[in-house]
Amino acid sequence: MPHSRNAAGDAAKPLTIVLVVDSVGNRGNGTSNSALQYAKELEREGHHVRLVGVGAPDYPVGIHHLPLISWLAAKQQMQFAEPDDAVFRHAFAGADVVHIYMPFKFGRHALAVARSMGIPVTAGFHLQPENVTYSAGPLRYIPGIPSLIYYLFDFWLYRHIGHIHAPSQMIARQLRAHGYRARLHVISNGYSSRFHPAQKQSGNKHGNNEHGKRDEDGFRIIASGRLTHEKDHETLIRAVALSRHAAQIDLTICGTGPLQRHLRRLAKRLLPRPAHIGFQPNDEMPNLLRTADLLVHPSIVDIESLSVLEGIASGLVPVIADSPLSAASQFALTDSSVFPARNAKALARRIDWWIEHPQELAEWGPKYAQEAREKYALPQSVHRFVAMEREAIADACK
Repeated sequence: MPHSRNAAGDAAKPLTIVLVVDSVGNRGNGTSNSALQYAKELEREGHHVRLVGVGAPDYPVGIHHLPLISWLAAKQQMQFAEPDDAVFRHAFAGADVVHIYMPFKFGRHALAVARSMGIPVTAGFHLQPENVTYSAGPLRYIPGIPSLIYYLFDFWLYRHIGHIHAPSQMIARQLRAHGYRARLHVISNGYSSRFHPAQKQSGNKHGNNEHGKRDEDGFRIIASGRLTHEKDHETLIRAVALSRHAAQIDLTICGTGPLQRHLRRLAKRLLPRPAHIGFQPNDEMPNLLRTADLLVHPSIVDIESLSVLEGIASGLVPVIADSPLSAASQFALTDSSVFPARNAKALARRIDWWIEHPQELAEWGPKYAQEAREKYALPQSVHRFVAMEREAIADACK
């Protein structure tokens, strides 16, 4: 059935957009965070947003329980939603477009209901198959499994969608390589304006002396991400232990996941100073980032990495793993901000270099913050997202 609304033809007309997200109310999940940020910014710009999913304020649904899989997903702050025709039809009524975040049962059912109502549908690609395999233990060692998952995601959802939001060029290349034929829109997830550098103060934050050495209050390194194998925080802990300045380093790793106990034990055994490893409320992250000296991101798998984006927006210099399955290294502005993935010795050398070059650290922080403002601010991303939605609506009207 053709889409009869005139939203595409009037670029100034506010849209009514339905965001279908399995797990809406859990801010410990990066996809949920991104959806909530987009929703808030879309509303600020005059559009109307309806969130549908577990924990949604106006259109909540139940949890779809899957043996073992739900247990593994819950450890990574993820829940699967149970499809509900009545909720879908109520949420979709009068909408201009429906945008689906995940290719699972909930998203597929939302696609079917929206199509039956004549409403255009777009989708985002927010879950890398490697995130699935790394969470599945020995499964990740079987050749061809990621390609099979790319195929299944495409078969389940994406081949039925004309416009797909890809958060980075890296994942767009992966989609093309795996046969995805939809129009791909490379749009950053963006970062909230809550993340910004600390106000300038006279003197150095940690009182570097004239020789560039750190005073006794330490050098603060922060990392953020799920505590899982693919995020590879073990390499970070081992690198700090190898650092010439290990006795000065205060390490904080923000996140939850199945490796939390293992990482805490490893840090206690290897590090001379106590490390802080565990969940950090999202609303506390901006202030926490502004107290740090260096952001380290050792992850092997990343579609974009909101944690790096929020860190550089806060004025932190990053040191990022260079991995073919991670887009995060796109944020690096200097070779001193990257290291070979899984290489603790190389990461230790990078950490030591920044500790021993406080002037460069002070100079590069503002450069990173400016890069974030110019390229990745949330309003810019949302404008491009709205343009994608209008294009999809226009296609539906043809």
